[in-house]
Amino acid sequence: MTRPVLIIGAGIAGLWAALKMAPREVVLLTGAPLGQGAASGWAQGGVSAALADDDSPALHARDTMMAGAGLVEADAAHALADGAAAEVRALAAIGAPFERNGSDWSLSREAAHSAHRVARVKGDGAGAAIMATLIEAVRANKHIHVRDGWHAVHLLEGETGCAGALAEGPNGETETIFGDDTVLAMGGAGGLFALTTTPAGAQGQAMAMAARLGAQIQDPEFVQFHPTALNADLDPAPLCTEALRGEGAVLIDKTGERFMKPVHDLAELAPRDVVARAVHRQNARGLGAFLDCREAIGETFPDRFPAVFAACQRAGIDPRVEPIPVAPTAHYHMGGVKTDIDGRTNVSGLWAIGECASSGLHGANRLASNSLAEGLVAAARCAKAVNLPHRGSGLAAAQVEARSKGTSSSELTGGLPHSGPSTATRSPSPHAGRINLPHLALQRLRQAISAHCGVERSASGLRELLALINALEASHGPADALLAARFIVTAALRRMESRGGHFRTDYPATANTAEHTVYTLADLDQPSTEAARHSVPAE
Repeated sequence: MTRPVLIIGAGIAGLWAALKMAPREVVLLTGAPLGQGAASGWAQGGVSAALADDDSPALHARDTMMAGAGLVEADAAHALADGAAAEVRALAAIGAPFERNGSDWSLSREAAHSAHRVARVKGDGAGAAIMATLIEAVRANKHIHVRDGWHAVHLLEGETGCAGALAEGPNGETETIFGDDTVLAMGGAGGLFALTTTPAGAQGQAMAMAARLGAQIQDPEFVQFHPTALNADLDPAPLCTEALRGEGAVLIDKTGERFMKPVHDLAELAPRDVVARAVHRQNARGLGAFLDCREAIGETFPDRFPAVFAACQRAGIDPRVEPIPVAPTAHYHMGGVKTDIDGRTNVSGLWAIGECASSGLHGANRLASNSLAEGLVAAARCAKAVNLPHRGSGLAAAQVEARSKGTSSSELTGGLPHSGPSTATRSPSPHAGRINLPHLALQRLRQAISAHCGVERSASGLRELLALINALEASHGPADALLAARFIVTAALRRMESRGGHFRTDYPATANTAEHTVYTLADLDQPSTEAARHSVPAE
């Protein structure tokens, strides 16, 4: 009997995948209550897609590859660009309220795009509006069984790969959920940073869980820092969407002078890593960094960008008449669980889509508004691949051996057989692998990661950070957050160059050859001074 598809995570990627899996039975673990805790709902800019008459998928793919600093895989870029417009139209068909000018799409232009191609909702409300549309559709589809507030504790290991997950409910109860296919759609790792625009609960859990099952982790060092988060001591930091700069807002110092013109030919619309470093250095030197929207947006701010306006109001700022203080803030993880363009990992039965995945699409620097587009396109491609009657078993043909430290598969699943659409137990499990760091320990980790693995990095700071991770693990156990942080920091230390979102003050030059970092759990045990010998060239 065919078992259900288990989808872990309920952002845009997870919800769209659940809908696209029909008629297959789907069990959807939401983590937080449906609609809460997903970074997708906070996305402001919109969905990038070649929808205009003067645009094309080829141009979109070209811009994606140019932004990625040599590490974007061409097949991933073209898969996104070729599929994005159809997914936007499909979303609109089920009720997503994208802005239109008559029969034409109302499109924004954002940094490093050569055309207006960002489909938006009410200026800065795309994420929230799309999430609301998807949630309504998911609730109405009987093939989807929503487990509200349930999160995965760890992945189950079957004889040939992933067999499902052990899940924990909102009241602490546990349940073993088996599935023929398990799809990770768990978001990124921004919650590991003290300064972040993402939900604090997004701490790279997908990387940790997948790695423990034998999955490869690709490019974990590449974290994108959004240049213009509201700098007002709020956690998480509200995002000041790039669309503001697309509409003409400029970056100024405390004297009112623009500082991006001497830095890059595109000034405020330069690639995000360039703008983020410039803003970081302005603040570090005490010169200040402010987003001036007074002339470009002015009195229309509340109507055109209501989310940003509301955030500014909470901080006591009126962007209609005063510049907004900004700082670069952890925003998107470009690395993650290594997949192909359909979401397959090297572990049979395990898939990953959205921000937690690394297909090579974003390279070293994500093109603005490609994140929601990726979630939609990857979800659609994954659903199609999962539903193929004779699909492949993943990137590697070899079976995945049991790696549960001597624990048998039957013990991991409470001794229950692998049969039926869903087999479960509600007793507390001694194998619950998720260890939550105490609040003070987590805050210490987050502050250290922002300080030493942020916009600018160096060997001394990264080694200090690894020492802290070791100490916290010795005191509190192997928490998912610590393992995810170890992947990011180790890869950042071993990449002895500067590229895209990864900038080393002690290695500011970019290497002649662009190489991906690909690690397994065992690779973390190698000496941290070794260069990344497990890298593979970017195609």
